[in-house]
Amino acid sequence: MPILPLDSGRYGSKEIREIFDDNRKLDYQLKFEAEVAKAQGELGVIPENASKEIADVANSNRVTLKRIKELELISEHDTAAFVESIAEECPDTAKPWVHYGLTSSDIVDTSTSLQLKDSLTIIENKLLRLARVLSERALQFKDLPAVGRTHGQHASVIAFGLKFAVWASEIVRHLERIDEGKKRFLVCKTLGVVGTGSVMGKRALDVQRIVAERLGLFPVDSATQVVPRERYAEAQFFLALVGATLDRMAVEIRNLQRTEIGEVSEHFKRGQMGSSAVPVKRNPIKSERVSSLSRLLRALVSVAMENVSLWHERDLSNSANERFTIPMTVILLDEMLNLMVNVITNLEIHNEKIASNLKMTNGQIHAEFVLDLLLKKGIPRFDAYRDIQRVAFSAIENKQSFFDAIQNDSELGKRLTSEELTDIFEPSKHLSASTTIIQNIAKMVHDAQLKYAEPF
Repeated sequence: MPILPLDSGRYGSKEIREIFDDNRKLDYQLKFEAEVAKAQGELGVIPENASKEIADVANSNRVTLKRIKELELISEHDTAAFVESIAEECPDTAKPWVHYGLTSSDIVDTSTSLQLKDSLTIIENKLLRLARVLSERALQFKDLPAVGRTHGQHASVIAFGLKFAVWASEIVRHLERIDEGKKRFLVCKTLGVVGTGSVMGKRALDVQRIVAERLGLFPVDSATQVVPRERYAEAQFFLALVGATLDRMAVEIRNLQRTEIGEVSEHFKRGQMGSSAVPVKRNPIKSERVSSLSRLLRALVSVAMENVSLWHERDLSNSANERFTIPMTVILLDEMLNLMVNVITNLEIHNEKIASNLKMTNGQIHAEFVLDLLLKKGIPRFDAYRDIQRVAFSAIENKQSFFDAIQNDSELGKRLTSEELTDIFEPSKHLSASTTIIQNIAKMVHDAQLKYAEPF
Protein backbone atom coordinates (compact mmCIF):
# COMPACT_ATOMS: atom_id res chain seq x y z
CA MET A 1 0.00 0.00 0.00
CA PRO A 2 1.46 3.40 -0.99
CA ILE A 3 2.32 5.61 1.99
CA LEU A 4 4.15 8.60 0.53
CA PRO A 5 3.05 10.50 -2.61
CA LEU A 6 6.25 9.28 -4.30
CA ASP A 7 5.10 5.69 -3.74
CA SER A 8 1.82 6.33 -5.53
CA GLY A 9 3.53 7.91 -8.53
CA ARG A 10 2.00 11.33 -7.87
CA TYR A 11 5.32 13.10 -8.43
CA GLY A 12 8.08 12.53 -10.96
CA SER A 13 8.09 10.88 -14.36
CA LYS A 14 8.02 7.13 -14.82
CA GLU A 15 11.58 7.05 -16.17
CA ILE A 16 13.02 8.91 -13.18
CA ARG A 17 11.13 6.84 -10.61
CA GLU A 18 12.24 3.59 -12.22
CA ILE A 19 15.89 4.50 -11.54
CA PHE A 20 15.20 4.16 -7.81
CA ASP A 21 13.02 1.06 -8.09
CA ASP A 22 14.31 -1.98 -6.17
CA ASN A 23 14.74 -4.00 -9.36
CA ARG A 24 16.77 -1.25 -11.05
CA LYS A 25 18.86 -0.81 -7.89
CA LEU A 26 19.61 -4.54 -7.96
CA ASP A 27 20.69 -4.21 -11.60
CA TYR A 28 23.17 -1.47 -10.67
CA GLN A 29 24.60 -3.53 -7.82
CA LEU A 30 24.95 -6.67 -9.93
CA LYS A 31 26.64 -4.68 -12.69
CA PHE A 32 29.10 -3.33 -10.13
CA GLU A 33 29.95 -6.78 -8.75
CA ALA A 34 30.38 -8.15 -12.27
CA GLU A 35 32.78 -5.39 -13.32
CA VAL A 36 34.81 -5.69 -10.10
CA ALA A 37 35.17 -9.45 -10.55
CA LYS A 38 36.20 -9.06 -14.19
CA ALA A 39 38.78 -6.38 -13.39
CA GLN A 40 40.19 -8.47 -10.52
CA GLY A 41 40.47 -11.48 -12.81
CA GLU A 42 42.23 -9.51 -15.54
CA LEU A 43 44.75 -8.14 -13.04
CA GLY A 44 45.33 -11.47 -11.30
CA VAL A 45 43.85 -10.38 -8.00
CA ILE A 46 41.51 -13.38 -8.08
CA PRO A 47 41.56 -16.50 -10.31
CA GLU A 48 40.43 -15.65 -13.81
CA ASN A 49 37.99 -18.58 -13.99
CA ALA A 50 36.39 -17.47 -10.74
CA SER A 51 36.01 -13.93 -12.00
CA LYS A 52 34.19 -15.13 -15.11
CA GLU A 53 31.89 -17.36 -13.06
CA ILE A 54 31.03 -14.51 -10.70
CA ALA A 55 30.39 -12.14 -13.61
CA ASP A 56 28.20 -14.74 -15.32
CA VAL A 57 26.04 -15.09 -12.21
CA ALA A 58 25.82 -11.32 -11.75
CA ASN A 59 24.79 -10.87 -15.38
CA SER A 60 22.16 -13.61 -15.23
CA ASN A 61 18.67 -13.50 -13.80
CA ARG A 62 19.45 -15.96 -11.03
CA VAL A 63 19.93 -13.38 -8.28
CA THR A 64 16.46 -12.21 -7.26
CA LEU A 65 14.99 -9.67 -4.90
CA LYS A 66 12.84 -12.40 -3.39
CA ARG A 67 15.86 -14.42 -2.33
CA ILE A 68 17.70 -11.35 -1.06
CA LYS A 69 14.73 -10.47 1.15
CA GLU A 70 14.66 -14.01 2.53
CA LEU A 71 18.35 -13.86 3.42
CA GLU A 72 17.97 -10.36 4.89
CA LEU A 73 15.42 -11.68 7.38
CA ILE A 74 18.21 -13.84 8.79
CA SER A 75 21.21 -11.48 8.56
CA GLU A 76 19.34 -8.18 9.04
CA HIS A 77 21.85 -6.71 6.55
CA ASP A 78 20.58 -5.93 3.06
CA THR A 79 23.98 -5.77 1.35
CA ALA A 80 25.25 -8.93 3.04
CA ALA A 81 22.09 -10.68 1.85
CA PHE A 82 22.78 -9.42 -1.68
CA VAL A 83 26.36 -10.77 -1.63
CA GLU A 84 25.23 -14.09 -0.17
CA SER A 85 22.61 -14.47 -2.89
CA ILE A 86 25.37 -14.15 -5.52
CA ALA A 87 27.59 -16.66 -3.72
CA GLU A 88 24.74 -19.18 -3.57
CA GLU A 89 24.58 -19.24 -7.35
CA CYS A 90 28.34 -19.57 -7.88
CA PRO A 91 30.25 -22.87 -8.11
CA ASP A 92 32.37 -23.78 -5.08
CA THR A 93 35.57 -22.69 -6.83
CA ALA A 94 34.24 -19.14 -7.18
CA LYS A 95 32.51 -18.71 -3.80
CA PRO A 96 35.65 -17.52 -1.90
CA TRP A 97 36.19 -14.71 -4.40
CA VAL A 98 32.72 -13.18 -4.42
CA HIS A 99 32.86 -9.55 -3.22
CA TYR A 100 36.61 -9.96 -2.74
CA GLY A 101 38.30 -7.01 -1.01
CA LEU A 102 35.09 -4.99 -0.99
CA THR A 103 32.84 -3.62 1.71
CA SER A 104 29.10 -2.98 1.65
CA SER A 105 29.59 0.74 1.10
CA ASP A 106 31.54 0.09 -2.10
CA ILE A 107 28.38 -1.40 -3.56
CA VAL A 108 25.99 1.12 -2.04
CA ASP A 109 27.97 4.25 -2.89
CA THR A 110 28.88 3.22 -6.42
CA SER A 111 25.29 2.18 -7.09
CA THR A 112 24.15 5.57 -5.83
CA SER A 113 26.55 7.18 -8.30
CA LEU A 114 25.04 5.10 -11.10
CA GLN A 115 21.55 6.20 -10.04
CA LEU A 116 22.66 9.82 -10.01
CA LYS A 117 24.39 9.43 -13.37
CA ASP A 118 21.25 8.13 -15.08
CA SER A 119 19.07 10.64 -13.23
CA LEU A 120 21.22 13.57 -14.30
CA THR A 121 20.92 12.54 -17.94
CA ILE A 122 17.16 12.95 -17.63
CA ILE A 123 17.40 16.13 -15.54
CA GLU A 124 19.87 17.74 -17.95
CA ASN A 125 17.67 17.02 -20.95
CA LYS A 126 14.72 18.61 -19.20
CA LEU A 127 16.81 21.61 -18.22
CA LEU A 128 17.77 22.01 -21.86
CA ARG A 129 14.14 21.78 -22.90
CA LEU A 130 13.17 24.42 -20.35
CA ALA A 131 16.02 26.69 -21.46
CA ARG A 132 14.87 26.35 -25.06
CA VAL A 133 11.25 27.19 -24.20
CA LEU A 134 12.36 30.19 -22.14
CA SER A 135 14.59 31.40 -24.97
CA GLU A 136 11.72 31.13 -27.44
CA ARG A 137 9.47 33.13 -25.15
CA ALA A 138 12.18 35.74 -24.62
CA LEU A 139 12.53 36.26 -28.36
CA GLN A 140 8.75 36.31 -28.80
CA PHE A 141 8.39 39.25 -26.41
CA LYS A 142 11.72 41.03 -26.90
CA ASP A 143 10.01 44.17 -28.25
CA LEU A 144 7.12 44.33 -25.77
CA PRO A 145 7.60 47.16 -23.22
CA ALA A 146 6.52 46.23 -19.71
CA VAL A 147 6.75 47.43 -16.13
CA GLY A 148 9.98 46.61 -14.35
CA ARG A 149 9.34 46.37 -10.60
CA THR A 150 11.68 46.72 -7.64
CA HIS A 151 10.50 46.41 -4.03
CA GLY A 152 7.09 45.61 -5.51
CA GLN A 153 6.92 49.12 -7.02
CA HIS A 154 7.03 50.34 -10.60
CA ALA A 155 10.65 51.28 -11.29
CA SER A 156 11.35 51.56 -15.02
CA VAL A 157 10.61 50.02 -18.40
CA ILE A 158 11.85 46.59 -19.45
CA ALA A 159 11.23 44.30 -22.38
CA PHE A 160 8.79 41.65 -21.17
CA GLY A 161 10.94 39.01 -22.89
CA LEU A 162 13.84 39.92 -20.61
CA LYS A 163 12.16 38.05 -17.75
CA PHE A 164 12.39 34.81 -19.71
CA ALA A 165 15.94 35.52 -20.86
CA VAL A 166 17.18 36.03 -17.31
CA TRP A 167 15.64 32.71 -16.28
CA ALA A 168 17.11 30.96 -19.31
CA SER A 169 20.60 32.18 -18.44
CA GLU A 170 20.20 30.76 -14.92
CA ILE A 171 19.22 27.39 -16.33
CA VAL A 172 22.32 27.32 -18.53
CA ARG A 173 24.49 28.09 -15.50
CA HIS A 174 22.87 25.19 -13.66
CA LEU A 175 23.82 22.91 -16.54
CA GLU A 176 27.40 24.16 -16.31
CA ARG A 177 27.52 23.55 -12.54
CA ILE A 178 26.16 20.03 -12.81
CA ASP A 179 28.44 19.09 -15.67
CA GLU A 180 31.50 20.48 -13.91
CA GLY A 181 30.58 18.78 -10.65
CA LYS A 182 30.16 15.28 -12.06
CA LYS A 183 33.81 14.41 -11.55
CA ARG A 184 33.28 15.07 -7.83
CA PHE A 185 30.00 13.29 -7.14
CA LEU A 186 29.72 10.57 -9.82
CA VAL A 187 32.44 8.43 -8.26
CA CYS A 188 33.28 4.75 -8.03
CA LYS A 189 34.78 3.24 -4.89
CA THR A 190 36.29 -0.24 -4.53
CA LEU A 191 38.73 0.48 -1.70
CA GLY A 192 37.27 -1.78 0.95
CA VAL A 193 36.71 -1.52 4.67
CA VAL A 194 38.66 1.63 5.55
CA GLY A 195 39.63 3.01 2.15
CA THR A 196 43.08 1.42 1.86
CA GLY A 197 42.36 -1.06 -0.90
CA SER A 198 42.28 -3.70 1.81
CA VAL A 199 43.33 -7.18 0.67
CA MET A 200 43.69 -6.16 -2.98
CA GLY A 201 46.96 -4.45 -2.10
CA LYS A 202 48.86 -2.54 -4.76
CA ARG A 203 46.40 -3.55 -7.49
CA ALA A 204 43.48 -1.94 -5.66
CA LEU A 205 43.71 1.39 -7.47
CA ASP A 206 44.04 -0.36 -10.83
CA VAL A 207 40.87 -2.33 -10.10
CA GLN A 208 39.04 0.84 -9.15
CA ARG A 209 40.25 2.72 -12.23
CA ILE A 210 39.09 -0.06 -14.58
CA VAL A 211 35.71 -0.48 -12.89
CA ALA A 212 35.09 3.28 -12.85
CA GLU A 213 35.89 3.60 -16.55
CA ARG A 214 33.57 0.73 -17.49
CA LEU A 215 30.74 2.13 -15.41
CA GLY A 216 31.18 5.64 -16.79
CA LEU A 217 32.18 7.03 -13.39
CA PHE A 218 35.23 8.70 -11.86
CA PRO A 219 37.50 6.75 -9.48
CA VAL A 220 37.41 8.25 -6.00
CA ASP A 221 40.79 9.72 -5.10
CA SER A 222 40.49 8.97 -1.40
CA ALA A 223 37.83 7.67 0.94
CA THR A 224 37.22 6.05 4.29
CA GLN A 225 34.84 3.11 4.31
CA VAL A 226 32.44 5.42 2.50
CA VAL A 227 32.65 8.06 -0.18
CA PRO A 228 32.98 11.39 1.67
CA ARG A 229 29.50 12.81 2.03
CA GLU A 230 30.48 16.33 1.02
CA ARG A 231 30.29 14.93 -2.50
CA TYR A 232 26.63 14.01 -2.13
CA ALA A 233 25.93 17.26 -0.29
CA GLU A 234 27.30 19.16 -3.29
CA ALA A 235 25.12 17.20 -5.70
CA GLN A 236 22.02 17.80 -3.59
CA PHE A 237 22.89 21.48 -3.24
CA PHE A 238 23.26 21.86 -7.01
CA LEU A 239 19.89 20.20 -7.58
CA ALA A 240 18.22 22.28 -4.86
CA LEU A 241 19.73 25.38 -6.47
CA VAL A 242 17.97 24.44 -9.70
CA GLY A 243 14.81 24.12 -7.65
CA ALA A 244 15.36 27.59 -6.22
CA THR A 245 15.46 29.05 -9.73
CA LEU A 246 12.26 27.20 -10.62
CA ASP A 247 10.70 28.63 -7.46
CA ARG A 248 11.85 32.11 -8.47
CA MET A 249 10.12 31.67 -11.82
CA ALA A 250 7.00 30.30 -10.13
CA VAL A 251 6.80 33.18 -7.67
CA GLU A 252 7.05 35.74 -10.48
CA ILE A 253 4.33 33.99 -12.47
CA ARG A 254 2.12 33.80 -9.38
CA ASN A 255 2.63 37.51 -8.76
CA LEU A 256 1.99 38.47 -12.37
CA GLN A 257 -1.23 36.41 -12.28
CA ARG A 258 -2.60 38.39 -9.31
CA THR A 259 -5.95 39.92 -10.19
CA GLU A 260 -4.50 43.39 -9.58
CA ILE A 261 -1.64 42.82 -12.06
CA GLY A 262 -3.07 40.29 -14.51
CA GLU A 263 -0.19 40.21 -17.00
CA VAL A 264 -0.03 36.42 -17.33
CA SER A 265 -2.14 33.35 -16.60
CA GLU A 266 -1.34 29.69 -16.34
CA HIS A 267 -3.18 27.80 -19.06
CA PHE A 268 -6.60 26.65 -17.82
CA LYS A 269 -7.82 23.61 -19.72
CA ARG A 270 -11.45 22.73 -20.41
CA GLY A 271 -13.01 21.05 -17.40
CA GLN A 272 -10.35 22.25 -14.95
CA MET A 273 -11.57 23.61 -11.60
CA GLY A 274 -9.76 26.41 -9.77
CA SER A 275 -11.79 26.22 -6.59
CA SER A 276 -14.37 23.83 -5.21
CA ALA A 277 -16.31 26.80 -3.81
CA VAL A 278 -15.69 29.68 -6.23
CA PRO A 279 -16.46 28.75 -9.85
CA VAL A 280 -14.67 31.75 -11.38
CA LYS A 281 -11.26 31.08 -9.83
CA ARG A 282 -8.29 30.32 -12.11
CA ASN A 283 -5.49 29.60 -9.66
CA PRO A 284 -1.78 29.25 -10.62
CA ILE A 285 -1.68 25.78 -9.08
CA LYS A 286 1.29 24.43 -11.06
CA SER A 287 3.50 27.34 -10.06
CA GLU A 288 2.31 27.01 -6.48
CA ARG A 289 3.21 23.33 -6.53
CA VAL A 290 6.70 24.20 -7.77
CA SER A 291 7.13 26.63 -4.87
CA SER A 292 5.88 24.05 -2.39
CA LEU A 293 8.19 21.28 -3.60
CA SER A 294 11.15 23.67 -3.74
CA ARG A 295 10.83 24.27 0.01
CA LEU A 296 11.15 20.54 0.64
CA LEU A 297 14.01 20.27 -1.83
CA ARG A 298 16.00 22.96 -0.04
CA ALA A 299 15.30 21.37 3.34
CA LEU A 300 16.85 18.11 2.16
CA VAL A 301 20.18 19.91 1.65
CA SER A 302 20.34 20.48 5.39
CA VAL A 303 20.16 16.73 5.98
CA ALA A 304 22.89 16.13 3.40
CA MET A 305 25.11 18.64 5.20
CA GLU A 306 24.59 16.83 8.50
CA ASN A 307 25.77 13.61 6.86
CA VAL A 308 29.23 15.01 6.13
CA SER A 309 30.55 14.64 9.69
CA LEU A 310 30.59 10.88 10.25
CA TRP A 311 32.58 9.20 13.04
CA HIS A 312 36.11 8.02 12.25
CA GLU A 313 36.15 5.94 9.03
CA ARG A 314 32.32 5.76 9.08
CA ASP A 315 29.15 5.25 11.04
CA LEU A 316 25.57 4.57 9.99
CA SER A 317 24.05 7.94 10.90
CA ASN A 318 23.78 8.85 7.21
CA SER A 319 22.55 5.55 5.90
CA ALA A 320 18.84 5.57 6.73
CA ASN A 321 18.13 9.16 5.72
CA GLU A 322 19.96 8.83 2.36
CA ARG A 323 17.40 6.22 1.36
CA PHE A 324 14.99 9.18 1.39
CA THR A 325 17.01 12.28 0.57
CA ILE A 326 18.74 11.29 -2.66
CA PRO A 327 15.76 9.68 -4.43
CA MET A 328 13.44 12.42 -3.18
CA THR A 329 15.74 15.19 -4.38
CA VAL A 330 15.95 13.81 -7.89
CA ILE A 331 12.29 12.81 -8.22
CA LEU A 332 10.96 16.10 -6.83
CA LEU A 333 13.21 18.14 -9.11
CA ASP A 334 12.06 16.07 -12.08
CA GLU A 335 8.45 16.85 -11.15
CA MET A 336 9.23 20.56 -10.83
CA LEU A 337 10.91 20.63 -14.23
CA ASN A 338 7.95 18.88 -15.84
CA LEU A 339 5.61 21.42 -14.27
CA MET A 340 7.64 24.46 -15.26
CA VAL A 341 8.13 23.34 -18.86
CA ASN A 342 4.36 22.94 -19.06
CA VAL A 343 3.70 26.33 -17.45
CA ILE A 344 6.12 28.31 -19.64
CA THR A 345 5.09 26.54 -22.85
CA ASN A 346 1.39 27.27 -22.31
CA LEU A 347 1.65 30.54 -20.38
CA GLU A 348 -0.94 33.06 -21.52
CA ILE A 349 0.50 36.57 -21.92
CA HIS A 350 -1.98 39.45 -21.68
CA ASN A 351 -0.45 42.18 -23.84
CA GLU A 352 -3.25 44.71 -23.23
CA LYS A 353 -2.87 44.41 -19.47
CA ILE A 354 0.91 44.79 -19.76
CA ALA A 355 0.35 47.99 -21.75
CA SER A 356 -2.25 49.36 -19.33
CA ASN A 357 -0.01 48.65 -16.32
CA LEU A 358 2.65 50.84 -17.92
CA LYS A 359 0.19 53.72 -17.67
CA MET A 360 -0.85 53.02 -14.08
CA THR A 361 1.46 55.67 -12.58
CA ASN A 362 0.32 58.34 -15.04
CA GLY A 363 3.75 58.49 -16.62
CA GLN A 364 5.90 58.43 -13.49
CA ILE A 365 7.52 55.18 -14.64
CA HIS A 366 9.51 57.41 -17.05
CA ALA A 367 11.11 59.45 -14.24
CA GLU A 368 14.50 57.80 -14.76
CA PHE A 369 14.62 59.13 -18.31
CA VAL A 370 13.49 62.60 -17.31
CA LEU A 371 16.38 62.67 -14.83
CA ASP A 372 18.78 61.48 -17.53
CA LEU A 373 17.77 64.25 -19.91
CA LEU A 374 18.20 66.90 -17.22
CA LEU A 375 21.68 65.56 -16.41
CA LYS A 376 22.60 65.79 -20.08
CA LYS A 377 21.50 69.42 -20.01
CA GLY A 378 24.03 70.06 -17.25
CA ILE A 379 21.67 70.17 -14.26
CA PRO A 380 23.39 68.85 -11.09
CA ARG A 381 22.09 65.38 -10.21
CA PHE A 382 20.55 66.12 -6.84
CA ASP A 383 19.01 69.39 -7.98
CA ALA A 384 17.32 67.51 -10.83
CA TYR A 385 16.44 64.61 -8.55
CA ARG A 386 14.71 66.79 -5.97
CA ASP A 387 12.81 68.77 -8.59
CA ILE A 388 11.51 65.57 -10.21
CA GLN A 389 10.58 64.11 -6.84
CA ARG A 390 8.75 67.29 -5.82
CA VAL A 391 6.77 67.40 -9.05
CA ALA A 392 6.00 63.68 -8.98
CA PHE A 393 4.67 63.68 -5.41
CA SER A 394 2.57 66.75 -6.13
CA ALA A 395 1.14 65.10 -9.26
CA ILE A 396 0.01 62.11 -7.20
CA GLU A 397 -1.72 64.33 -4.66
CA ASN A 398 -3.44 66.35 -7.39
CA LYS A 399 -4.26 63.28 -9.54
CA GLN A 400 -2.36 64.87 -12.42
CA SER A 401 -0.39 63.21 -15.18
CA PHE A 402 3.38 63.37 -14.75
CA PHE A 403 3.68 64.78 -18.28
CA ASP A 404 1.38 67.72 -17.52
CA ALA A 405 2.89 68.27 -14.09
CA ILE A 406 6.36 68.65 -15.59
CA GLN A 407 5.16 71.00 -18.33
CA ASN A 408 3.33 73.20 -15.81
CA ASP A 409 6.18 73.33 -13.30
CA SER A 410 8.10 76.58 -13.10
CA GLU A 411 11.48 74.86 -12.96
CA LEU A 412 11.14 71.72 -15.10
CA GLY A 413 8.75 73.27 -17.62
CA LYS A 414 11.34 75.73 -18.83
CA ARG A 415 14.09 73.08 -19.12
CA LEU A 416 12.20 70.41 -21.06
CA THR A 417 10.33 70.97 -24.30
CA SER A 418 7.06 69.29 -25.21
CA GLU A 419 8.81 67.41 -28.01
CA GLU A 420 11.48 66.10 -25.62
CA LEU A 421 8.85 64.95 -23.12
CA THR A 422 6.78 63.25 -25.80
CA ASP A 423 9.84 61.28 -26.84
CA ILE A 424 10.69 60.36 -23.24
CA PHE A 425 7.15 59.20 -22.49
CA GLU A 426 7.18 56.58 -25.27
CA PRO A 427 7.88 53.17 -23.56
CA SER A 428 9.16 51.46 -26.72
CA LYS A 429 12.09 53.87 -26.81
CA HIS A 430 13.40 52.62 -23.45
CA LEU A 431 14.18 48.96 -24.10
CA SER A 432 17.86 49.94 -24.32
CA ALA A 433 20.07 46.82 -24.35
CA SER A 434 17.18 44.43 -23.74
CA THR A 435 17.05 43.16 -27.32
CA THR A 436 20.79 42.53 -27.46
CA ILE A 437 20.74 40.79 -24.07
CA ILE A 438 17.88 38.54 -25.15
CA GLN A 439 19.64 37.65 -28.41
CA ASN A 440 22.86 36.92 -26.53
CA ILE A 441 21.00 34.58 -24.16
CA ALA A 442 19.30 32.87 -27.09
CA LYS A 443 22.74 32.11 -28.52
CA MET A 444 23.91 30.90 -25.12
CA VAL A 445 20.97 28.50 -24.97
CA HIS A 446 21.65 27.31 -28.52
CA ASP A 447 25.28 26.62 -27.65
CA ALA A 448 24.21 24.75 -24.51
CA GLN A 449 21.92 22.55 -26.61
CA LEU A 450 24.88 21.55 -28.74
CA LYS A 451 27.18 20.99 -25.76
CA TYR A 452 24.99 19.16 -23.26
CA ALA A 453 22.20 17.43 -25.18
CA GLU A 454 22.21 13.64 -24.81
CA PRO A 455 19.60 11.10 -25.90
CA PHE A 456 17.77 9.33 -23.11
